[in-house]
Amino acid sequence: MNESFVLRGGIAFSESEKRITTYYRGYLVCVDGICKGAFTELPEQYRGLQLYDYGERLIIPGMTDLHVHAPQYTFRGIGMDEELLEWLTTYTFPEEAKYSDMEYAKKAYGYFAEDLRRCFTTRAVVFGTMHNEATINLMDQLEDTGVITYVGKVNMDRNGGEGLQEESAEASLQATLDWLQAIEGRYKNTKPILTPRFIPSCSDDLMRGLGKLSAERDLRIQSHLSENQSEVAWVKELVPESTSYANAYELFDTMGSAELPTIMAHCVYSGEEEMSILKKHGAYIAHCADSNMNLTSGIAPIRKFLDAGIKVGLGTDVAAGSSMNMLKTMLITLQASKMYYRLVDTDVKPLSFEEVFYLATAGGGEYFGKVGTFKDGYEFDAVVIDDSKMYSMRDMSIRERIERMCYNDADAIIKDKFVKGKKVYC
Repeated sequence: MNESFVLRGGIAFSESEKRITTYYRGYLVCVDGICKGAFTELPEQYRGLQLYDYGERLIIPGMTDLHVHAPQYTFRGIGMDEELLEWLTTYTFPEEAKYSDMEYAKKAYGYFAEDLRRCFTTRAVVFGTMHNEATINLMDQLEDTGVITYVGKVNMDRNGGEGLQEESAEASLQATLDWLQAIEGRYKNTKPILTPRFIPSCSDDLMRGLGKLSAERDLRIQSHLSENQSEVAWVKELVPESTSYANAYELFDTMGSAELPTIMAHCVYSGEEEMSILKKHGAYIAHCADSNMNLTSGIAPIRKFLDAGIKVGLGTDVAAGSSMNMLKTMLITLQASKMYYRLVDTDVKPLSFEEVFYLATAGGGEYFGKVGTFKDGYEFDAVVIDDSKMYSMRDMSIRERIERMCYNDADAIIKDKFVKGKKVYC
C-alpha cells in the first residue's frame, strides 16, 4: 500500500474535546501520509485513489501513549501490593540493572517492541534505562515497528541501588552526550528525549547539566512529578529551597517551554502552584490512572487540569500500569475520574467518554504535532478494528460501539494499523 488511499468503514474521531464526529460507512482520505478529511460521499478529486473497504469495521485515530517504561515490560502485573518507593526498590531497579546484559536487553526489548506494534498505540514516549547500548538497541527495534516515538536514556546518579547508579553527574552527562552522538542521523521515526528519572534519582549538578543540555541542543525532557506523597516529601528534603516539586524542576531549568514541552507523568498531588508552573511552561501531564491505582498513589484531578488549560494526555506507565492497551487505560481513566468526583470532591465533575477519547488520541497526539484526529491536514494515524464478536441485540451507533469497545475490549480485534499513512500492522 502506498501513502495515498481511501479507507471506508465506521469512522470516529474527536472534533473537539467534547465532541466525537462519526460516519457510518464513511470515507477517510489519506494523501502522502496526510489526512484530507472524512466524508459521507467521496469527493470527486479522490475517486482515483485506491479504495480499501472495511465494511462494518471501525476506523479510529491511532492513540498516543505519553508515558511507558520499556524495560519494565517483562514484569507488568507483578508486585502490585507495594507503594511507589518500595516498588521501585524491590522490583524496578533490580530489573533495570539487568539491561547491562545486551542479550537480555535485546530479547526483552523485542517483546516490548512487538507488543507496541500490535496495540492501539501509534505514537509513544518511552523510558529506557541508564545503559547506552541497550537504549540504542531499544531505539533500533522501535524504529523497525514503524511506530513514531521519543526514547530516553535514563539519568540517575543517586539512590539507584546496586547496579543502577551512574558514578557521578559528570559521568551521567558524558554518557548522555555519547548516546546522542551514537544515534545522530540514525532514525526516521525515533527521536531522543532527555530523561532524568525523577529528582530523587538525580543530583543537583546532574539536573542543572541536563537543563543546560536541553537548551543547547533543543532537546525535550520527560520525568515524573508528584506521584506519591512520600516522594513529594522526599523532594522537599532534597531541594529545600524549592516551593514545590514542580518548582524544583524549574530551579534546574528542566521544566521546558511551549517550544520544547516537558512531559511530567502523574501529577497526582499537584496543587495550584504546580498547576500554574505546568501551564506557564507549556508542559504536558501524562495521566497514568492504572499505575496510580495499582500503587495506591491516588487519583489525579484531571478535570482541574483541563479547566486550567493545562495540556493532558494518557500514559500506560507499564509496569506500574499493567497493560499497554490504551483502551484499558481509557477505561481506568474514566473510572478513576468518577471515583474522584464521588469520594474526593463532588465539585469536580467526572470526565465524559468524549473527553477521555480525546485525551487518548488528539490530546496526547498534540505532543507530536498535528496528530490524533481525522481533520484535514493532520498526519494519518489510524487503527481499523473488528468488533463483530461483541454480540448484541441493539442496533448501535458508531459512538456507542467505540464506547462499548472501551469498556469491554476483550473481543476488539485490530485488523490494520497506519502511522503517517504507512501500514505497520495487519
